[in-house]
Amino acid sequence: MNYQRSSALFAEAKQYIPGGVNSPVRAFKAVGGDPIFVKEAKGAYFYDEDGNRFIDYIASWGPLILGHAHKPVMDAVIEKAKKGTSFGMPTEIETQLAQLAISMVPNIDKIRFVNSGTEACMSAIRLARGFTKRDKIIKFAGCYHGHSDSFLIQAGSGAVTFGTPNSPGVTQGTAKDTLLVNYNDLESVRAMVSANKGEIAAIIIEPVAGNMGCIVPQNDFMNGLRELCTKEQILLIFDEVMTGFRLAKGGAQEVLGIDADIVTFGKVIGGGLPVGAFAARKEIMDYLAPDGPVYQAGTLSGNPLAMSAGLAMLMELNNKPEVFESLADKTEHLHEGFDRILKGKGVPHQINRMGSMISVHFTEEPVVDFASSAKGNNNMFKKYFHGMLNRGIYLPPSAFESYFLNDALSYGDLDQTIKALESVVEDLN
Repeated sequence: MNYQRSSALFAEAKQYIPGGVNSPVRAFKAVGGDPIFVKEAKGAYFYDEDGNRFIDYIASWGPLILGHAHKPVMDAVIEKAKKGTSFGMPTEIETQLAQLAISMVPNIDKIRFVNSGTEACMSAIRLARGFTKRDKIIKFAGCYHGHSDSFLIQAGSGAVTFGTPNSPGVTQGTAKDTLLVNYNDLESVRAMVSANKGEIAAIIIEPVAGNMGCIVPQNDFMNGLRELCTKEQILLIFDEVMTGFRLAKGGAQEVLGIDADIVTFGKVIGGGLPVGAFAARKEIMDYLAPDGPVYQAGTLSGNPLAMSAGLAMLMELNNKPEVFESLADKTEHLHEGFDRILKGKGVPHQINRMGSMISVHFTEEPVVDFASSAKGNNNMFKKYFHGMLNRGIYLPPSAFESYFLNDALSYGDLDQTIKALESVVEDLN
C-alpha cells in the first residue's frame, strides 16, 4: 500500500506536536514505520489520507462498539450541537444518562461524569482515600489506569517493597503510596496487604486486563480479591474503562459475578466522544463535593455533546442486548481462524479472549500476567503487524494492547482478516 501522504503529514506533525502524536502508542514506536493518518470512517472500516481502506480492530480503542459513525449516535450529537456545545451548567441529559447507566450496571447507586478514563480513575482513588482515611493503594503490574502520577509506578525489588516512578515527573513521595503486585497472583496481594495492614485504601484493577494484551482473570483470583478487600475494609475498584458496557450491559461485574466498591467507566459510555465516569453505592459517592469533603470538579464534565452520544449508545445496547452475544461469536470466529493458521504453520502463540476483546501473543507460555506477556516475540509481532497492515487490516500497533471488535464487522470481514494472516504467516518464522 502507498502511505506517502500519511508519512508527509507525520513529518509535518512532528514539527508542532511532541513526537507528532497526541498519545504515544499512535507513533508506531513499538512496531516501526510511520503511523497512518485517518481521513474518515464508517462502520467497520476507516480510510486513510492516501485513500487506503482498512478493516478496523481497535474501534478507537474500544468505544465504537457498534462501528464508526453509527447513525443514532451521530444524529444525537448533530441535533444536540445545534443547541450549543457547552454550558458549564447542569442539563437534563446528564441525569438521563446517569439513570440509564445505573439501571444497566449492578451495584451502583450514583455516578459522576468526567472527561476521560484517566480522570475517572484518578478521582476514584481520591474518593477511596477520603472515604477510608487511608493513603496507600495497590495496583497490578501491566494494568493501565491512565497517566495520573499514582499509576505510573513500576515494580520494586520484591513483593512487599514500595514501587518506584517509571516516568520522570512522578515524585518518590507519590510512588511510596502505590504498591505493586502481580495480576492473577492472589498470594502477592495477600503478602502486600499483610505488610501494610490497616494502611491500604483501595485495590484498583482492570477486571479483564487490556493493556498487556487481553488477559483474563484465572480461577478464583477475583473472588479472592473481593474476600480480601471485604475482610480488610479495603475498597475494590474495578477499572471498567475498557470493559464497561462492552463485555455485557453490566460490564465485567455482571460477567464475573463480582461486586466492586467503585467502578470507573469511559470509552463506550461516551459513544466515541471524550468522557469518563466513576460510580459506587450511595454512602461512598456522598463523600464527593458538594455533599461531602472530597473535592472533584470539571468545567466540561457532563458536556452535552458527550452526554448525547453516550445516551444514544447506551440506549442501543440496552434495547439490543443480543449485540454482546453477536460480538462474542464474531470474536470466537476470529480466534478459531487465527489459531488454526498459526498452529498449522507451527508458530508459537497464545490467543487470549473474553467477549469482544482478544489478543495474539507470540510465545509458547500461557499469558496470564505482565511478565508472561513480556516474553512474547516482539520481532515476530512487528512482522505480523505490518504484514496485516499492508493487506488492509488495522491491528493495535503494540503487542501489549487488546483488539476491540465492533459489531459492524461482517463475517466476510473476519474471513478476509483470517485469509490475510494465511498470507502473512509465511514470513513469520
